[in-house]
Amino acid sequence: MSSIKFKSFSSGSCGNCYFLGIFDGTGHCEAGVLIDAGFSPRRLKKELAREGLCFDDFAGLLVTHDHNDHIRSLGSYCKHLRKPVWTPPELSAALGRHFITGEFYGPCRRPLEPGWNELVPGRIRARYFAVPHDASCTFGYALLLDDYKFVIMTDIGRMVPQALSFARQADTVVIESNYDLEMLRNGPYPKVLQDRICGGNGHLSNAECAEALRDFLHPGLRNVFLCHLSEHNNTPQLAYQASAEVLQDCLQGEERPPRLCPLPRMTPSPFFIL
Repeated sequence: MSSIKFKSFSSGSCGNCYFLGIFDGTGHCEAGVLIDAGFSPRRLKKELAREGLCFDDFAGLLVTHDHNDHIRSLGSYCKHLRKPVWTPPELSAALGRHFITGEFYGPCRRPLEPGWNELVPGRIRARYFAVPHDASCTFGYALLLDDYKFVIMTDIGRMVPQALSFARQADTVVIESNYDLEMLRNGPYPKVLQDRICGGNGHLSNAECAEALRDFLHPGLRNVFLCHLSEHNNTPQLAYQASAEVLQDCLQGEERPPRLCPLPRMTPSPFFIL
């Protein structure tokens, strides 16, 4: 019996990197992918080893956008691992010009087509959708691992219909819950930065994340992971409380609520069996 497992290595402005894979009954990874490259290869190798894994256990990398906390180590991955880097064509072009990716990105470049793309033939497919954020271009991803539906949307300034459409069909959703508005407005950031964060092309607040959850909640949803929490403008407790209140309000009687879990900012999460 195979299982789907997910792990966050880092989630926030300090760096972003996630592992998603299909495992057989003995714990062997049959197919896996990495999402974003804000975590150094050296640290990744160490953390994978803790789980009995290695670089061979992921086929390549998906990248959401070209902000440094998501691509900081992408050039190093390309240089040393030479694995495919899958992105929509617009992001592929932006990465080709980026100083971080350097000369090593070109041979690893794998632009995605509209619709479903085979990442690991017969096992993992992905399609992209655009989200508003102040990078060159930013995307979320819907993935099919065998028949398991997984959606990730991080660094999203406001919710958009296509993102909601994919989330309404997903077994697991990873969604940004970046800031508490009161903490942001009373915190250390200058007003121009505050306005950038909550202006519709920055990040998703706890309240906006919770409202999105209210919209895409459906009986088949098993897991919701809250990602990219702000160090200065949020706490895991506040992020969890906002979305938990929606679950409590929407679910009645004996309905099984999905697992709700904020992801740690600077430390790896457990390996979640989805």
